[in-house]
Amino acid sequence: MEQKSTAKLWSKDFIIVIFLNFSAFLTHLMILSTFPFFVNYLGYTETLAGVCATLFSIVAVVSRAFIGWMLDRGLRRLILFAGIISMAILPMGYLLVYTMIASVLLTVILRMLHAVAFAGSNTAAATIATDTIPKTRFAEGMGMFGMSTALATACAPAIGEALMNLGFPVLYGAAAVIMVVALLLAFVMKAPQIKATEKKFSVKDLVNRDAVPASVTALVFVMAYGAQESYILKFASVNDEVTISGGLYFIFMAAMLLLTRITIGKITDQRGEAVFVYTCCPAMTAALLLLAFIPGNLSFIIAALLSGFAFGCIEPSMQAMAVSLAPPEKRGSANSTFLCSFDIGIGIGAGLAGVLVDQIGYHRMYAVISISCMAALVIYLLVGRRHPSSITWQVHHRNTDF
Repeated sequence: MEQKSTAKLWSKDFIIVIFLNFSAFLTHLMILSTFPFFVNYLGYTETLAGVCATLFSIVAVVSRAFIGWMLDRGLRRLILFAGIISMAILPMGYLLVYTMIASVLLTVILRMLHAVAFAGSNTAAATIATDTIPKTRFAEGMGMFGMSTALATACAPAIGEALMNLGFPVLYGAAAVIMVVALLLAFVMKAPQIKATEKKFSVKDLVNRDAVPASVTALVFVMAYGAQESYILKFASVNDEVTISGGLYFIFMAAMLLLTRITIGKITDQRGEAVFVYTCCPAMTAALLLLAFIPGNLSFIIAALLSGFAFGCIEPSMQAMAVSLAPPEKRGSANSTFLCSFDIGIGIGAGLAGVLVDQIGYHRMYAVISISCMAALVIYLLVGRRHPSSITWQVHHRNTDF
């Protein structure tokens, strides 16, 4: 018990890897949120932006699987540096399209390359973080690491819009500078040396089996998040009962998300992830049903707070579960398996929501998509809670053995 209270979490390397992840997400979301405007400048409609978004997701998912395998071969620093350097160079490609070569093909290629670069830097950073965090404070550490994603998600769209209003050269120049600073800090960081596995390549190694229960639960849950992320601004703009800015939804959501990330890690380490699955799935369901059936300014804010609590708690606790059984030489594939599930779930949720909006409207769409939250709870009850990767299961058996 003494080790649990004295294990050091906040090391120099842990702080740096948090900043690296924040930088990657910040520049990625700055460019993503302003990309429809960039496409319009080129003279094309949002259809091209949608195609690029779909290709980005597909390429990111495929890339993560192979990146995870390479991370487990001891290539953590190589993948991290390749991702960061690429994310520093690619904004100059967009600037080239903006100033000299207005090419659709080049734009699509840049988005696909950006997907690979982002997948590399993000997956490598998450894996190095899991190497750095003490085992006895693992969920707490992952919660702190996840705050970088939450903070970037909250502020990137506003920063991106402000820089875009100054001109696309300012936006892309700033993105490049941020990643150059991240690169300089990466040189200072000393990632733990991990012994690489000697196994030859196998397709089975691309997916970590112990990470599957948490990953599948998360995949189904974040379908609801994908629907919110993609359509909440439009929902607020067309809803007469909601007279406040749709952007406030993300501000309240991010505030609650950051608050939960500070507190939930210690609880997960001590009691496991089950308490959050049992509370977050109903909370997200309630948020979506408020949007569907009780539209209004107050319910809009309450839904945002419920969503922030739900997503803020379930994401780090599920990631901790996904990686809990992985030895150092398999943490890359465990992290990539989990992060792929997020990419897929958000993509499916956004795509399904778009179809439902066209068929039944925004209100009924949120009512239908809420089913995914309770489906995630059922999946956890059936395949997650008794799996050895469950931290709740581990805590129970540890106490029983004692």
